[in-house]
Amino acid sequence: MSTLERLYTEYGQNPWLDNLTRGYLRNGTLKQLVADGIRGVTANPTIFAKAIVGSTDYDEQFAALTAAGRPLQDAYWQLVVDDVTAALAVLRPVFDTSGGTDGFVSVEVAPELARDTEATLVAARALHERIAAPNLFVKIPATEQGVPAIREMIADGHSVNITLIFSLTRYEQIIEAYLSGLEALVERGGDPSRVHSVASFFVSRVDTEVDRRLETAGTPPALALRGQAAIAQAKLAYRLFRERFTGERWQRLATLGAHPQRPLWASTSTKNPAYPDTRYVDHLIGPDTVNTLAEVTIAAFTDHGTLARTIDTEVDESAAVMRRLAAAGVDMDDVGATLEDQGVAGFHASSQRTLAALRTKAEQLSHR
Repeated sequence: MSTLERLYTEYGQNPWLDNLTRGYLRNGTLKQLVADGIRGVTANPTIFAKAIVGSTDYDEQFAALTAAGRPLQDAYWQLVVDDVTAALAVLRPVFDTSGGTDGFVSVEVAPELARDTEATLVAARALHERIAAPNLFVKIPATEQGVPAIREMIADGHSVNITLIFSLTRYEQIIEAYLSGLEALVERGGDPSRVHSVASFFVSRVDTEVDRRLETAGTPPALALRGQAAIAQAKLAYRLFRERFTGERWQRLATLGAHPQRPLWASTSTKNPAYPDTRYVDHLIGPDTVNTLAEVTIAAFTDHGTLARTIDTEVDESAAVMRRLAAAGVDMDDVGATLEDQGVAGFHASSQRTLAALRTKAEQLSHR
């Protein structure tokens, strides 16, 4: 049994691949990764930018779309939709054998919509209609404007992946959006058992930003806290998950077949070379969670990662870390807001780079 398979069968964590390229779909790499234990796929505008701009795999289809008169933006989304559709087919057996609880592929709404509730809703609904597969997750950013869109998508009966969660405050709002959305769905006569969701809680970027603030403070107590914030916050997020998905309110929904909204650990590749390369996998293992992994992290964890249930250990110490961070002047809600802004801006920039590259390619094709 592979390390990834053991992660799932022995510890209840679902390893997903944080990448999607046409090359992986054509040469069987994705199919092999699934055979090795990968149980889902996530993608975002940055991943698609690297895939489309960094290879010639899309040139033939893009040329045909351009020749047919498709607008640039439409052509881009056709490339994305075709990759997602192909990946959904590869993961469909996982979805079927898991009883519909795994085997998902995620595609994100356009990042320029992140601050517009109504536009996000329109785009998310359109993606679910365009890619009519039961194992599709549409990703919606956890911005202030995204929260009501998330609730309404759940109330509509759609499955969603909530991305760019950086703080416990926002995570609590996302859980509430999910629960109240399910309750609204039930009131409308819908079936909550058909709805799935994950809440993507970003990890390594938190340490990057918090460490920067601690180094700016420069005091010995502040410097001693470097590298502790992200894991501590994630463990407290898991505790919050366990608290909110128990009790009378949740049991009413669970009795009707509702599924808990699992925490997904995102951004788990180590950004600081001073930290172990499996740090954000080793310390966040536990049941009812997902960890979405880049290939380099999969290779590192397979080679020398530690398989042990860690997500609900040292939770009191994690709470103490948060108190010490506050005493050192680090406002974790402000950290979350800063990272959210950076995340939205980064995805928007990636989309713009892709469109610019496609525009250049279209101009070259027109002169042939």
